[in-house]
Amino acid sequence: MTKTAAPPATATEPREGRVAAVLGRRRRWLYPLVVAVILGQMAVAMVTAASQQTPTIDEPVYAGTAVWQLQEHSLRYNPEHPPLGKLVIGAGLALSGAEVDPAFTGDQTALGRHLLYESGYDPWRLMLLARLPVILLTLLFGLVVLAFARDVAGPAGGLVALSLYAFSPDVIAHGSLATLDLPVVGFLLTSVWLAWRARQRPRLYVPLAGLALGAALATKMSALPAVPVLLLLILLSVWSAAGRTWRGAAWGVAAAAGAALLAVAVVWGAYLAVDPRLEWVPPPDVPATGGWRGLVARLLPFPEPYGDGLRMQFGFEDSRWSGFLFGELYSGGRWYYLPAALLVKSPLGAIALWLAGAVALLAVPRLRAAAPYVLVPAAVLLGVAMTGARDFGTRYALVVPVFLAVAAAALTAVRWRWPGAGRERRATAARVAAAVLVLLVAASSLRTFPYYLPYSNEAFGGPARTHEHLHDSNVDWGQDLGRLADRLRERYAGERVWLVYKGSGVPSWYGIESSDPLAVPAGEVRGLLVVSDSSAAKATGPLAELIRTSEPIDTVGHSITLYRR
Repeated sequence: MTKTAAPPATATEPREGRVAAVLGRRRRWLYPLVVAVILGQMAVAMVTAASQQTPTIDEPVYAGTAVWQLQEHSLRYNPEHPPLGKLVIGAGLALSGAEVDPAFTGDQTALGRHLLYESGYDPWRLMLLARLPVILLTLLFGLVVLAFARDVAGPAGGLVALSLYAFSPDVIAHGSLATLDLPVVGFLLTSVWLAWRARQRPRLYVPLAGLALGAALATKMSALPAVPVLLLLILLSVWSAAGRTWRGAAWGVAAAAGAALLAVAVVWGAYLAVDPRLEWVPPPDVPATGGWRGLVARLLPFPEPYGDGLRMQFGFEDSRWSGFLFGELYSGGRWYYLPAALLVKSPLGAIALWLAGAVALLAVPRLRAAAPYVLVPAAVLLGVAMTGARDFGTRYALVVPVFLAVAAAALTAVRWRWPGAGRERRATAARVAAAVLVLLVAASSLRTFPYYLPYSNEAFGGPARTHEHLHDSNVDWGQDLGRLADRLRERYAGERVWLVYKGSGVPSWYGIESSDPLAVPAGEVRGLLVVSDSSAAKATGPLAELIRTSEPIDTVGHSITLYRR
């Protein structure tokens, strides 16, 4: 029996091998390059916004508290929020060498004003330094989004998720501010991703998930409703890793308990890092809280100031706040406010991708295991936020654009059933659809640069018309005082200015000489009437009449309107 000789190698085979090797090398560096470009544009957007915006309403409180914590090692100010987020903000302010008067006795709002405007420092520089650590954290959380989505749906899904995150106007807006809303959501996402990874290596990732959960709890108390969800997810992961047996369930319970202990340790560590002796004197405005809420505040295994801060949060929820939605001023919270606000302020392409991704997670068998990790925490946190009394903005629902960016990655793993189409062609079609929607999101986001706070999508008229539908941190959070000063100098020099400004900035520091139109009879108000759009949205009585009898002539930053009288 003779053997057949192998055919000689053709001249094209070595060439094809070389081409394949070159393409492989290019793919290896092309992917991280695309990631760097996406995060790079996000960094430019956030730094630009941070350097151009004056302090928003909450930022001076956090900045003043951060300096006070580092300087005096005291938890006296802003006890309604845990200290970790303010320690992050303080890391930037420490570079400035800023200090406050140790004998200062005012409230936390006055402390922020004292630091920024009464201590001889440049508030522009201080606010940029306070915002930079949050910007860095926001970029790092982008890598978590990428990694989580890659784990669930592969490399293409990772890029889709990262793009949605990095081009999200809400994420950019709040990721460029020295506030706590984006950091707490980022830590929660990190904890969920680590819980997901614990399905493969529980000994490594369960402790890390507990630490990330603790970081969220030590940043903002809105993370508390996520605790049972995270612990159940950790139990689920360990049970899956152990073969889904009764013994595995017992190990899951033990792992969840261990993660909870680590989370508690992080919270205690954050408080002790500020004041090692925990010399806490409860402020006089801590409300007496009874019922189940008082029981929760007493039983939480956290330092005493955490419980008092939680009581203050419950007190805020018991107050009656005014809201503004689709042109209607109302009193009290409305359960549908946040979904309606998200509909206005989310890019249309992002909404489509979120919905398609959520459906794909539930419908595609190989993706279904990820659905509890991605969808359940987002649903629970959004549901709890919808019961809140403070209809102030989508910043209370940042969990939606962050978590659902990961969900959107699932669309790239869908293979549409086209008659006669091969598997590769069906998969490519889904990825092309996702890419088109991502490009629409990017275009909408870039069009609003650098005015991300007042963003609304094209269906609602864009950022120029957001103030007609929403108010407060959705559009006007006091961020455009510096731009107003520039506009008055450039176009209206020498004119009498009557100002109704809603924010924490000090107009005179920026060179704005103005009078209060509500302090004199309406007939004496002549010249320029300048009104923050949030104040205009809630205007009643004399202010409403002044606006009604004036002619709008200009806008600044889509958040302040100038009228001629």
